[in-house]
Amino acid sequence: MGEKKKKNAVVTDRELRKVQDVLRKRGELVTTVESLTAGMISARLADIPGSSDVLKRAFVTYCDEAKHEMVGVKKKTLKKWTAVSRQTAKQMAKGGAKKAGAAACVSATGYAGPPSGPDDKTVGLVFLGCCYRDRITVEEHHYTGQRNDIRAQAMNDALRLLYEMVIGEKN
Repeated sequence: MGEKKKKNAVVTDRELRKVQDVLRKRGELVTTVESLTAGMISARLADIPGSSDVLKRAFVTYCDEAKHEMVGVKKKTLKKWTAVSRQTAKQMAKGGAKKAGAAACVSATGYAGPPSGPDDKTVGLVFLGCCYRDRITVEEHHYTGQRNDIRAQAMNDALRLLYEMVIGEKN
């Protein structure tokens, strides 16, 4: 099994290059399905020269309709569990991989803030998903900080999850 990255450890350019090199050698693609991060994850992947070899498309699904129409999240899932749930993150990752014809897909859905009122405790709740070769992992996170701090933490942990899934694969 590949090396494990510590949660909240910053994913470096070197590590992203390693992920992309492995995908390139395997002839595989990566995609993203992003809600609260609104393209930050795919933009970070694109920071690495040569990323266009493995990153052909990405989805920003900022509303329920986009999640359903673009990557096939079931309306029933959105109604029962809401857009910010383990179930939705899982369907986002699986649906994104299928729609993009990619072996790897990272998804992010959550509440970045600001709070909707003084009793709102949902800010910072984020679900990250990663589908790699039909294996899906979903993580639940509770971040703190301002809106953009939460979004940056989600982006980084999503990339860490991608790293773990791809580098941890044996073949």
